[in-house]
Amino acid sequence: MAVYDVFNGDADGICALVQLRNVEPLESTLVTGVKRDIALLERVQVARGDRVNVLDISMAKNSEALARLLADGAIVFYCDHHQPGDIPKHPALDALINVEPNVCTSLLVNGRLNGAVANWAVVGAYGDNLRQSAEALARYRDLNTKECGLLENLGIYLNYNGYGASLDDLHFAPDELYLRAVRYIDPLAFISDDSETFGKLESGYHDDMRRAREATMLRETTVSAAVLLPNEKWARRVSGVYGNALANDAPQRAHAVLTERADNTYLVSVRAPLENKTAADQLCSEFPTGGGRKAAAGINALPAEMLERFLDRLDATYSQS
Repeated sequence: MAVYDVFNGDADGICALVQLRNVEPLESTLVTGVKRDIALLERVQVARGDRVNVLDISMAKNSEALARLLADGAIVFYCDHHQPGDIPKHPALDALINVEPNVCTSLLVNGRLNGAVANWAVVGAYGDNLRQSAEALARYRDLNTKECGLLENLGIYLNYNGYGASLDDLHFAPDELYLRAVRYIDPLAFISDDSETFGKLESGYHDDMRRAREATMLRETTVSAAVLLPNEKWARRVSGVYGNALANDAPQRAHAVLTERADNTYLVSVRAPLENKTAADQLCSEFPTGGGRKAAAGINALPAEMLERFLDRLDATYSQS
């Protein structure tokens, strides 16, 4: 029997799998990629009785591949917080899906494991910019202010590392980062012991954020703001976490970070207002290659001719809500 661990390459996906493998250590085939590479089940070929664990990737975007795996006799655990579409009814599918805006995959796994590796769930929640949820779990864990700050930074840095058009844009491939992290049952020990990894992520994050804060503002209103980043590696890496930072700085406003691509399209990251975590998925789904969840969504390749329409719809969506 083979085991496949299929996970999003961001903080939430990595931290969810770190929890699972600390509780149930075993050898598995890792299937992951950059954060926006979510059609991951297409890569998996199984034999009857193989186990597939799927973490933090949209079931709706992987529905055909999931049906194939189940038909081929795989046993599937599917844990996610994105809109799933129609969830198949199948005896070999264990689906743990929750699309509430204050939930992420790491928190769902933490619940399934009864808090056995809960500090990693705190990291995952911070990485998904769910600060209230992360802090609530941190209080339950009796973590102090310094410890919370370290876990928040780690979550942000892990999430930051997942963004990019390809693995070449990243500081670490997500599977490599996972293998470095999974050796530690406590992320605080990881931060202390593997200072090389933590330090590289930290310095890269701050360098890229400094450049991002000098970026061009495309449009700014009372309800939304959109920023343009250039077609460069640092911009692709920082696009998502910069959107989170803008959301935290102005929680009443929606934000979009657009990154230029070589083919006359834009990579788009949208953050709903933190005070109104709705409609980001609906907005992005109006455009080709768009999707996500209520609080945070994106468009992989927005055509340049749709830019003004997108900016209008961004403002209109949150003017009405």
